[in-house]
Amino acid sequence: MASHIVGYPRMGPKRELKFALESFWDGKTTADDLQKVSADLRSSIWKQMSSAGIKYIPSNTFSYYDQVLDATAMLGAVPPRYGWNGGEIGFDVYFSMARGNATVGAMEMTKWFDTNYHFIVPELGPDVKFSYASHKAVTEYKEAKALGVDTVPVLVGPVSYLLSSKPAKGVEKSFCLLSLLPKVLAIYKEVISELKAAGASWIQFDEPTLVRDLDSQKLEAFTAAYTELESTLSGLNVVVETYFADVTADAFKTLVNLKGVTGFGFDLVRGTKTLELIKSGFPSGKYLFAGVVDGRNIWANDLSSSLTTLQELEGIVGKDKLVVSTSCSLMHTAVDLVNETKLDDEIKSWLAFAAQKIVEVDALAKALAGQKNEAFFSANAAAQSSRKSSPRVTNESVQKAAAALKGSDHRRATTVSTRLDAQQKKLNLPMLPTTTIGSFPQTIELRRVRREYKAKKVSEDDYVKAIKEEISKVVKLQEELDIDVLVHGEPERNDMVEYFGEQLSGFAFSANGWVQSYGSRCVKPPIIYGDVSRPKPMTVFWSSTAQSMTSRPMKGMLTGPVTILNWSFVRNDQPRSETCYQIALAIKDEVEDLEKAGITVIQIDEAALREGLPLRKSEEAHYLDWAVHSFRITNVGVQDTTQIHTHMCYSNFNDIIHSIIDMDADVITIENSRSDEKLLSVFREGVKYGAGIGPGVYDIHSPRIPSTDEIADRINKMLAVLESNVLWVNPDCGLKTRKYTEVKPALENMVSAAKLIRTQLASTK
Repeated sequence: MASHIVGYPRMGPKRELKFALESFWDGKTTADDLQKVSADLRSSIWKQMSSAGIKYIPSNTFSYYDQVLDATAMLGAVPPRYGWNGGEIGFDVYFSMARGNATVGAMEMTKWFDTNYHFIVPELGPDVKFSYASHKAVTEYKEAKALGVDTVPVLVGPVSYLLSSKPAKGVEKSFCLLSLLPKVLAIYKEVISELKAAGASWIQFDEPTLVRDLDSQKLEAFTAAYTELESTLSGLNVVVETYFADVTADAFKTLVNLKGVTGFGFDLVRGTKTLELIKSGFPSGKYLFAGVVDGRNIWANDLSSSLTTLQELEGIVGKDKLVVSTSCSLMHTAVDLVNETKLDDEIKSWLAFAAQKIVEVDALAKALAGQKNEAFFSANAAAQSSRKSSPRVTNESVQKAAAALKGSDHRRATTVSTRLDAQQKKLNLPMLPTTTIGSFPQTIELRRVRREYKAKKVSEDDYVKAIKEEISKVVKLQEELDIDVLVHGEPERNDMVEYFGEQLSGFAFSANGWVQSYGSRCVKPPIIYGDVSRPKPMTVFWSSTAQSMTSRPMKGMLTGPVTILNWSFVRNDQPRSETCYQIALAIKDEVEDLEKAGITVIQIDEAALREGLPLRKSEEAHYLDWAVHSFRITNVGVQDTTQIHTHMCYSNFNDIIHSIIDMDADVITIENSRSDEKLLSVFREGVKYGAGIGPGVYDIHSPRIPSTDEIADRINKMLAVLESNVLWVNPDCGLKTRKYTEVKPALENMVSAAKLIRTQLASTK
């Protein structure tokens, strides 16, 4: 019985790639140094899978930044602004597209389906001259082969690539991206031919777009693409992978009838309805790659349950055609439980990270083949049972409080315009008030203090003194810059979710459970294993301390319940909505304590609201209903004079703008500049937004410093569609990852631009 892994984390068990990338970007190491670290990581991953007994081992799932950007490089689809003149694409052009450079901005970045991973959005149009410009897939296949490992090269499928793209600037928004399919397929043919010549016997095409709601034109593009590739694929085995959700009946029919394709991969964790489609008609003689091991979470697989599913599938497709697989790439989970020192043995027994999931896949494949490891299966059954019965998981008072929420929709008593009037009387802000999103740069020194305090190397008094000094520095800087609504800079926080999770019950934390978010940025999602409550205030001390340092309004900074949920590994033994309501009640307690402590502006970030949106239209309303309700629960109890802000970052919000309005926040700040001001088109189309709004005026993910004129130009574009009395001026996102040498001049220019426009507006009145 064969086993397969869809993809594997690339950062390394101790984030080796992250540190190698950042060292290279800072000019401290060479390209050779970066390539050496990367080659070592790839080699260890391939050998690890090989020694675990995996038959179909992926290659080309490693990336220096993003797999979609790798496909853009492979196709030579470099936007003209990066000055590429042909030839093999090197690090300079590749990283300029990803991160921008001193003269041009980066390409847009957005969420990959409903994950917390971000991809670089290809910019395409009728004039793109595609050419085979990155031979990475072939190079990595050969590299593995030289190590004695025969791999399955993985390519982003041609149709999913085009459907994940956007029309480039200057190209009609109505431009049909699928019209580029023939040009793109010409390059894919070259890549396939080279892989075949190098000795590849299998190729994997990732076509996750097949899980979306697709019209007949899009489904026909899959049929056309693989029909066109059929002769080139001749002599190769081909698996087309889908993941993250069910496929519809129409997509299933399209998929299993694709020409030149030998096997089909399905996510049977999030796509349980697909099982019925397989039972009702899977083509004979084709391979079924059954994704029964969850690639999106850290819970140990229920091996007994998975084995039952696999035995049922075996009866349909036959023993030699069933391949045990992961539900999706393991890049969305943590790397290796072996490196965990912080987790206690009970919780650890409930978990499986990527390295353990490889072992689970192999154990299931062997069990199907009649070589069941009884001891491994027994230990797994004992862990499943312990998790169900552990008293740590259940808190009756929390469950009662969450159940009691059902009778109300938790709206504040007055309209947003009434509240904004009351708040303005109290806050007395100028037109176009300036603020930042929350975090300020985290210096090496600051991280050292936090690390040493955690390791008990510095006393609590010394730690508090150091953090107070940092807050004082950030407050002074903002006052010097003449920013209107201040933040304390969050020097005490490691991560916007982890910081809260560490202070809530029902959460556990790993030491090395890092997951790639984008580029070199990794997050360490908390593990929600039980009912959630707030034992004591979490942020009141620091926010009050900061407010005592200034007469200007100081924002209390919280992470919202939906974002805490969507950026955590969530328990899978109750509906996600139940867990979200529990978190909302905990944040509500914190909001009310901040208000009592004299904090008049409170920001509740919902950066991840949209990424939890189901991939199926029919399921969106239910999710948005409980997600938006959870946000409203957090602040339903505050006075009209307390201004509630929320913040959202990198995602496409236009289709959920009415749900955002329904959140009923007083002010929303939202990413805008990197996505080329896509957000503003909603207001051009006539959506009325009565609350305060701050579309970001510059991209903080690029080291580039925007000029005053550039920011002023952005503000003017906003004023064309938004009233001056609701518009706020702020960056796209928090400043934690930037350096002070970038932050200070950028904010200086931002404030100058706001003042310039204020003067212009005053003179025209």
